[in-house]
Amino acid sequence: MTSQATLPLFVLPMVLMPGEVQELRVFEPRYRQMLDDCVLDNKNFGLVMNDPFELTNHWDGPRSHGCEAEILEHDTKGSNHFLSIIGRRRFVVEDVIAPALPPFEHPSMEALNEDDGLYPDLQTLLSHVPEASTHEKLYIAAKVRYYEDEAPTSDEHQTMLREILDGVLKRIGAILRIDDITLDSWVSERVDHVIDESPTSVFTVAALVLNGLEAKQQVLASADAEEALAELNHQLSSFYEEE
Repeated sequence: MTSQATLPLFVLPMVLMPGEVQELRVFEPRYRQMLDDCVLDNKNFGLVMNDPFELTNHWDGPRSHGCEAEILEHDTKGSNHFLSIIGRRRFVVEDVIAPALPPFEHPSMEALNEDDGLYPDLQTLLSHVPEASTHEKLYIAAKVRYYEDEAPTSDEHQTMLREILDGVLKRIGAILRIDDITLDSWVSERVDHVIDESPTSVFTVAALVLNGLEAKQQVLASADAEEALAELNHQLSSFYEEE
């Protein structure tokens, strides 16, 4: 890990992997403000799984590991923003920067409680930010340190990832009763598309084959791709044992 940055954070019950494409709907004022800042400055944000046991100004705080998100598409419908994002670099959260205001259900926010399900507008919220606040943004941010220069995926690890993805996809195909010829063609195409020498291959496979958030988080938090592959195998072994 080398480079550092200060990132706005989307803190959600969600895990984003490097190379993974996800869809988001943005409607909360704090995240609309964050999105405006990112679009205006043409910068990425971080997506981090929430930690309900580590609060920051009464919001769920971020877990220690997250993934940088790049906006691929952005559409607006009314007060909702719809995003297509892709995971980029992994990072470690080093210093959390608390948002300027607590959640609406906090007693100090009683005067701003939602009216008929509507959030107060941004200017109304900003007018309630304490003058002594050192961070005037409504969203959580953090100083992060990126994982850099991760090694390419070796031929051996590519083979292992192909076996993992091939096996999972064929199990799914069997459950759906897809005929063998169609299934083999689809699986081969999918495996070839996902796995290559890129360092993100193991994380992209994990995004496809793991369902549990904690399982994905453990892979994301691995020290390197080799450890991530070992963790992926461990998570899949536990899953198969439960079947």
